[in-house]
Amino acid sequence: MRCPKCGYQENKVIDSRLSREGATIRRRRECVKCHQRFTTYEEIQHEGLMVIKRDGKREEFSKEKILAGLRKACQKRPVSAPQIEELVERVVDEITDRFEREIPCMEIGERVMEGVRELDKVAYVRFASIYRRFEEINEFVQEVQKLEEKRNDSATLRLPGI
Repeated sequence: MRCPKCGYQENKVIDSRLSREGATIRRRRECVKCHQRFTTYEEIQHEGLMVIKRDGKREEFSKEKILAGLRKACQKRPVSAPQIEELVERVVDEITDRFEREIPCMEIGERVMEGVRELDKVAYVRFASIYRRFEEINEFVQEVQKLEEKRNDSATLRLPGI
């Protein structure tokens, strides 16, 4: 691992910690030459998992692609970076537990939408508009109405006086 300040390759690990529910190891390092401290992350790579796109093409699974989409959907919303990263880790764990070689893109999108719906309703509609390829305003309205229906579900209504 090269030092980001001087480029020297030798460094020592000062601290190691599990993060993101044990899926990643965070290492605090110090350059032997310039004593600059920096952080690296080590995680399992899920090689060989291919995503089957809507048009039938296959592409290598990318956790970063999910992360980028969620960051864009959650921009200027009260959703923290750790919440987004936790959601991505949860989705990746579910996917890699259930699928070994190929996964339809719909499986990924639906899992992400379920998670983002719990985080923030506006981010959910933003993500859904891209994922479901909304082209007309009535498609947005229908999605918001679905959210309202779930919110007004009898299990979530408050009883009078409570």
